[in-house]
Amino acid sequence: MAVDRAGASPPVRDEVEPTPATTRQWAVLVVVSLTQLMIALDATVMNVALPSAQADLGFSDSGRAWVITAYTLAFGGLLLIGGRLSDLLGRRRALTIGLAGFALASGAAGLARNLAELVAARAAQGVFGALLAPTVLGLVSVTFADPRLRAKAFAVFGAIAGGGGAIGLVLGGLLTQTLSWRWCCYVNIALVAVVLAGSRLLVPGDRGIRRERLDIVGAVLATGGVTAVVFGASQAATSGWASMSTLAPGAGGVIGLALFGLWEARVADPLLPLELFANRNRAGAVLTVACAVAGMLALFLFLTYYLQSVLGY
Repeated sequence: MAVDRAGASPPVRDEVEPTPATTRQWAVLVVVSLTQLMIALDATVMNVALPSAQADLGFSDSGRAWVITAYTLAFGGLLLIGGRLSDLLGRRRALTIGLAGFALASGAAGLARNLAELVAARAAQGVFGALLAPTVLGLVSVTFADPRLRAKAFAVFGAIAGGGGAIGLVLGGLLTQTLSWRWCCYVNIALVAVVLAGSRLLVPGDRGIRRERLDIVGAVLATGGVTAVVFGASQAATSGWASMSTLAPGAGGVIGLALFGLWEARVADPLLPLELFANRNRAGAVLTVACAVAGMLALFLFLTYYLQSVLGY
């Protein structure tokens, strides 16, 4: 090592010059971050556009919540099985299938002629979003093997994911005011085209695809239970909390979720290993995030109508 005139060794620089390998890694991060942005954006982009969509398609006030709920319900209910499918199919293949399906569902939502078609298309977006979300998380993890680089990558990824909801609100208002509410759906097609092109060039092929059983029973119980609870809660707005149309699906959903917990404790390859919640800190963090997101989505829906329909903004 060279010594300066004072006899001291010069400081050692720990920066690593970018190499083609690390440059490719950051390029992959851009691709997967755009995918996560699209997923987060779609949870809120329709909120500001919803009053315009309701006026255009002529559906009732009781039906408007399902335009938002259909996406989040399908996404959340199928997220566990989406992660398992990503392992079975391989991440690059799962990414391609998820992106193609998401684009088709977005186009169908933009072309919807009534509430039923719009809700069905939004649910399809949620289905393919549930495949994309664990796939891009897995891609970040395997792309950045170095712990320090992985920490930086997840920081960037998390910031984009967190900002997606806010971007969706602003973008939804901009597109609705300048073009049409339908462009809140069509914008995904352009994003998918960019991400697909980048993934074909940058994301490596699948190797070592895992062969495991799909927990179909668990997926049906989890998704069916949550759907029944949400459907019962939505009926309370028109029928009241004491009506059978509210209590029956709500009770059925609670039973379905209880059966899901019992099933997951017995099955060999569970979608949701219950030991994950044995750690009190982890269980508390999951519950906190769930409550925060539930409150946020509800606030976005009602605040949008208050600002537009009551205050006239």
